[in-house]
Amino acid sequence: MKLSRKSHCKINLLLNVVGQRADGFHELEMLMLPVPIFDRLDFELLGHGIELTCNQPGIPTDSSNLVCQAAESFTAKAEVTGGVRIHLEKTIPAEGGLGGGSGNAAATLLALNELHGQALGQVALHELATALGSDVPFFLQNQAAVAKGRGEIIEPVAPLAALDGKALLLVRPGFGVPTPWAYQSLAKFPWAKNRPLGQADELANSLLAEVGDAFYNSLEAPVFDKFPLLKLIKQHALANGAEGALLCGSGSTVFAIFPDTATAQSLSQSLVSKFGQQSLVQTISLPGDFPKVKNSTASP
Repeated sequence: MKLSRKSHCKINLLLNVVGQRADGFHELEMLMLPVPIFDRLDFELLGHGIELTCNQPGIPTDSSNLVCQAAESFTAKAEVTGGVRIHLEKTIPAEGGLGGGSGNAAATLLALNELHGQALGQVALHELATALGSDVPFFLQNQAAVAKGRGEIIEPVAPLAALDGKALLLVRPGFGVPTPWAYQSLAKFPWAKNRPLGQADELANSLLAEVGDAFYNSLEAPVFDKFPLLKLIKQHALANGAEGALLCGSGSTVFAIFPDTATAQSLSQSLVSKFGQQSLVQTISLPGDFPKVKNSTASP
């Protein structure tokens, strides 16, 4: 049996590092918005083993890839026999703070569960997703949501009406930022963490009515310190019509929200002129919530 599934990405409208946890992870609160840029994963059941191929040579296809880890953890938890061949068509850039790998892992869990007749319930899938990574539980659904804990507590929010009709501009230079490095480097910027809880809920509530200036990302401090180009891109966007701009997760993508597509596209052209050609410059028309797309097709 074969199945294809799309895997979307995300931006963090707020990423607040609240403190350090006893398990070594950071305590977080985030307001996350799904973004309709997609990778595609094709699945085919095999007699045994897990095989992964990818259209991009730089992407690992061994057990270091979250897709393989997701397939391995699902197979063990569901106690299924047989294996799976997976082909990953990457569009979402790696190390861009857009959660592409986490989305791939969540899509793998959902696809394998479908291929095996819903062998696991939602609670079990959520447990597997949590073990795989902090962003993975968010991608088991496709709504804007507040995420707490280390990312495993997902609270979907009402459609963010203030974003309706806006344009989202994503800019990623030709380099990535490793997530572990960004979090480890926070120790040098104590003022950027240990902030009080509640800001994600406040921002979600404010975005029901209007776009404000409450976007925040604790990881901007270490990332902007090491990669000042990203700070310059954000400042340029804010000085040229953006209603808000922020580093995406741990970077290296910066997003900006504009009142309309024309303004966003004009800024994208000036960014290329000022900073050179980037590896990703993409404008997306925003709905207040994620479109309920049909994201999988199956065949015998």
